[in-house]
Formats: sequence, C-alpha cells, structure tokens
Amino acid sequence: MTTTEEYPAPVSGHTPGTGNAPGTGTGNTPGTGNASETGNASETGYTKTGYDPETTLRLRVPVARGPQPAPGYTFDEITRADWVLGRVPDRGWSAAPSPRRTRVSRVLLACLLLAQAVLSLRLHNSAFEDEALYVYAGHAMIDHLFHGAPDYGGFDTYFSGSAALYPVLAAWVDSAAGLTGVRLVSLACMLGATTLLYSLTRMLFNERSALLAAGVFAVAQSTLFLGNFATYDAMALFLLAVTAWLLVRHATGHWALPLAASGVAALTVGVKYASALYLPTLALLLMLVAYRRLGAREAVRRGAVFTAGTVVLLGIGLVSTDYLQAIQSTTTERAHGTTSVGLLVRDSVRWGGTLFALACLGTVLHTRRHGLGEIPGHRTGDTPPRGWRLALGVVLTGTALLAPAYQMHLQTSISLHKHIGYGLLFAAPMAGVGLSRLMGAHVRFPQAVIAVGVLALTFGMSQSAENYGVWPDTKYLIPELAKNVRPGQKWLGQPHEGPVYYLSDQGLTDYTLWTSIFYIDYAGREDEGHLSGPEGYRAAVQDGYFDGVVLDWSDRPGDVQTLVRREMRATGRYRLASALTYRTSVGSGHFEIWLRLPAAHKS
Repeated sequence: MTTTEEYPAPVSGHTPGTGNAPGTGTGNTPGTGNASETGNASETGYTKTGYDPETTLRLRVPVARGPQPAPGYTFDEITRADWVLGRVPDRGWSAAPSPRRTRVSRVLLACLLLAQAVLSLRLHNSAFEDEALYVYAGHAMIDHLFHGAPDYGGFDTYFSGSAALYPVLAAWVDSAAGLTGVRLVSLACMLGATTLLYSLTRMLFNERSALLAAGVFAVAQSTLFLGNFATYDAMALFLLAVTAWLLVRHATGHWALPLAASGVAALTVGVKYASALYLPTLALLLMLVAYRRLGAREAVRRGAVFTAGTVVLLGIGLVSTDYLQAIQSTTTERAHGTTSVGLLVRDSVRWGGTLFALACLGTVLHTRRHGLGEIPGHRTGDTPPRGWRLALGVVLTGTALLAPAYQMHLQTSISLHKHIGYGLLFAAPMAGVGLSRLMGAHVRFPQAVIAVGVLALTFGMSQSAENYGVWPDTKYLIPELAKNVRPGQKWLGQPHEGPVYYLSDQGLTDYTLWTSIFYIDYAGREDEGHLSGPEGYRAAVQDGYFDGVVLDWSDRPGDVQTLVRREMRATGRYRLASALTYRTSVGSGHFEIWLRLPAAHKS
C-alpha cells in the first residue's frame, strides 16, 4: 500500500540542501536555539512538529507502506534525495579549473611514467642488428663530418632516416654511456611522448580522459618496446607528439604560430622518413581545433600555413642532400614482401587492437552525446556540434590504421610492431574518452576500467617481451669472436652488425672488413669480373677470400647461409671452430664460427 507524506517546499531563505534546511543544525532550523519551538514558528515556517501548514507550501511525495523492499536505493528515495541535495549533474568532472585536481592528476601521471619506465627497462637483450648498425654509422659519420674520414658506408643511400641526425646523437651518447645510455635516450623520448599525450588530451578533453589515454598508451606493446630500443622510432614518435602538442596549444593564437610546428614536423620526417605519413593528420587536427573557436576561414588559413611551411622545409632538405634515393628505397618505392594480409591483420589486432577498440568506442559515444565534462571550459549552450565531434574522433582514431594499411600494401611485417605505435599515439585521446565513458559519471563503474587496464597491461607486457626476445643474444658469441678475429681480417657474417659494433671498440675490426649475406660484390677473379648474388658467395668461399665466417643457423636457414655452409664443407678450406646454442622467444638455434685453414692446408 502506498500513501503520501507532506514535506515543506522551499521558501525564501530556506533552500533545501543548504544551511537553512531542517535537521542541518545551522541557520534558522529547529534545535539550534535560533528558532524557538513555541514562539517563532511564523518567522521560520516551521512548528514544533516540523512545519506550519498555514505558512508553508507542501510537496506530496509517495512513500511506500507495508513490507520493505530489498536493501538498496529505490525510486522514491532517489527522488527525495534529489529534492534535499539537488540533482547530481551529468558531467563526471566539473569543467571549472581546480588546482587540487591538477595536482592530483600530475601525481598520477608521474606514477604512470614510473610504471612505464620500469616495464621498459625490464627488457634485456644484446644489441639488435639495427641498433648496432645505427650507432656504428653514427661514429662513422662523426669521423666523416668532423675529422675528414671518408664516408665509406654509404649509409645515406639505404637508411630509413637521415644518417646525420639520430645516428650521430646515438654515437655521441654511446661514447659516454654505451648502448645502455643510447637506450635510455629512447626511454626519455617515450616518456616525453606519454607526457605530451596527456597534455594534448587534457587540452582537447579533460584530466580524467588525459590520464586514461596516457595509461593505455603507456602500457601498449610498441610503447614499452621502443622505450628500450635504440633506433630512430622513439625520437620520431616523440617529435610527432611535440608537433601535435604545439598545433593544439597554439591553434587559436596568431596565424603564424603553426610555422614553429612546421620546423618540428620537418625534423621529424628527417629523423624517420615514414613519419611523413602522419603529416595530414597533424594538419587536420590543427584545422579542427581552430575551426571550433575561429571558424572555417581561419582554420583553413592556419592549416595552409602549417602545410606550406613543412613542405618548404622538406623541399630545402631534399634539394640540399642526397636523401631522395634512400627515401625511395626505404619508403616510397620499398620492395614488396610475401606476407599475407591475413597475418598482418592478425598481428595488427594483437598489438594495437585493444587501444583501437577503445578509441572507436570513444568516438561513437562522444559523437552521440557530449557529456562527462570532456571539453573543459565549455559553457552551457557552447557544446561542440555533433559533426565536429565526429570529425575529431574519425581523424584521431583513423590514424591508427595508416601503418597497418601501408604495410599490407607492401605485404611485409618488418617493423610493424614498432610502426603501429605511431598511429596509437593519435588514437589514444579517443581511447581515453572511451574509458572515461565506461567508468561513468563520478567513477560509477571503476570495475570496467580496471578490467580493461589489466587486459591492456597483460598484453603489453607479454607482447613487448616476446618481440624483444626475437633476435638471439650474442653475449656468448662476441667473446668467442674476440678470441679469433684479428685486425685486418675479412669476415662474412650473419649477423655482422653486432660483432662490428662490439669488436670495433676493441680495435679488432671495422665495417669495411665485413660482408653481409644480403649483398656481395666479389671481384677476386679477374677473368669473371664482379660477381654478386649466389655466384659471388660461391666464388669467394671457393677462393678462400674470407678469413672467417659467422652463421646464424636456426630452424629455417636462408638460401645464402645454406650455400655458404655447403661450399665450406665441400672445398675443405674452412673448419668449424665453435658452435654456440641460443634460445629466442620464437625458437632456438646456434651460431657457427668457421675459420679458414692455413695456406699450407689449401687444396
């Protein structure tokens, strides 16, 4: 059975939920001594029983009688609470600035950065061939640029970034702190990218979305991997984050300010040529943010200034250098592989699917309904239009598809686990919005975010460890080679970048004395001229050209390795000196060190 009880409606000076409400113990309320229970009823609107029916309006609220419902909130209780306390706003966080909230957010961000650093530094392995090559190339470039040594490596013709930028910085750090120091530079770049992502998302949305975006990006596989990997990628990703931050930060300022970001964008492309793939996203992001406050004309103006400035700077760089050939061979006209599209889709989903799905969710929910305080500082009636919200979400989320789509076009999986992180940087803000919506207003459903966070952390840790253990550790190979390599000897190696990097510090060898299994130009036979490919390797082994050979013999050896091994056994000019087993995250194998027999034993 349901009856009604009467409650006093608000009267002037007695607003419910404030100090003038019954039972609060403040103001002119019963029991405080300010309103007599017998004498001042007409002034306060309350009598000894709670209210005066003659002077107070009555609000009829249904109240259930009889058996009580199960524990929990009922509709009637919520209705009464809304009347007493005021309705809870839909916005999860107020848009008004709050110094306390800013301090708390920064502390939480620092905790995220610390966790990211620890998770990256837990990865251990010897120098990967790209790491060793870039650092060694940097030393060679320093000798060429500052000491007049010949540029014998030809690095500018096949590197995927300028040999005079990151490699030189890496070599300078390597001279002071070794490979560990170079990898710490990558960690600093990735921590900087996460910090800028937080700030960028905070400007676009709010602190909560920014923290969630930084958190899901910080534990992504590519973020953890690149944080302890000494190649171009960490620096290029950091510079992309700097460019995006500058564009959003100054989008509504003077129309010429985007030129500052143009310089950083051009430098980013110089560090890693493939970064040019994300220049359209940067321009669109600038135009969207500018359009929101300044209108279409100013948005187009700023986008044109940024684009023109970047194109001019890149044009100057191409005209004044010989990098065009390297850009063509490593980026625009890169040779196609044989990896199936299905395998590339599977790997893309594994390494970036969680963050991308959250970004899609954030895009859909943010487009459907603007709320939860995601656009700080926007007043009532100043809600971003639905079309603008949709465009922002599509631009940021869609950028995550660029690297996988390009590599599907090339049919190659080489470096996909690194390149996918570029797009995730741009999709992360929308992923933060998606997680914020899952959490609900006032952190109503934290369990959903915790579950997603644990899932993302588990994937990121396991996948980064797997990818970091793909190449074999050379910690036993290098000491064994140090016993056999002598200055001036010619070696054939797979791998050869690691031995050159480690042994060159000891003065035992240099880059010019090693031949890779990927290319040979053998001119040892005057009657046959220069030989390349399988014929070149066969002739060099038969003639005993190499003083030693290093082979990486795994479950699936390459054609050149098989040919070289067969020829060494057939000619009898080489003997197997050592066989060192290893295990990786994808299998096992062993290194073989072959040494040429003395001239007296040649036949």
